[in-house]
Amino acid sequence: MKKLLILLLLPLQLISQNTPKSVLFWNTLEQHCGKAYEGEIIEGGKEGDGFLGEKLVMHVRSCEENIIRIPFFVGEDKSRTWVFSMNDKKLIQLKHDHRHKDGSEDDITQYGGTSPNTGLKDIQFFPADQETSNLISYASNNIWWVTIDAMSFTYNLRRIGTDRVFSVKFDLTKEIETSSAPWGSED
Repeated sequence: MKKLLILLLLPLQLISQNTPKSVLFWNTLEQHCGKAYEGEIIEGGKEGDGFLGEKLVMHVRSCEENIIRIPFFVGEDKSRTWVFSMNDKKLIQLKHDHRHKDGSEDDITQYGGTSPNTGLKDIQFFPADQETSNLISYASNNIWWVTIDAMSFTYNLRRIGTDRVFSVKFDLTKEIETSSAPWGSED
């Protein structure tokens, strides 16, 4: 019986070993589709930044083939959506979609970067791309990274060469009521 179990599990282990880590990360993220979670700043929040004292909510709102959209609400501000996309090389891109209340794009939007490799199953890094550098020169040295495991999702930003750091952690063990639509989307 033990040998039969090993023979049955061996192909699954081989598939897992050959699957790019970015795909494993993606699959974990997709498991949260339709769910919302509350978060807290764990590093970098400061008075007057618009984040402190506000309810922070992420909602894995849309999971399409190769695109996952996660609105990030800060209190009543529904202007931010993290957009993850996976390319043919199994590399993940993170873009920040910023909108006004009327749904129009903010002047500073669609910035981010693409992971330089397949990363790990529980962490992906996104250094600022050229589009970001052209749009926001001071963000040229930004590195965003996202971690995910069974307990939490953490969004992080570090601006290399400065003191700028920001991290918000969401508790994936406590689903909350699904939030309304972000600005620019219909419910």
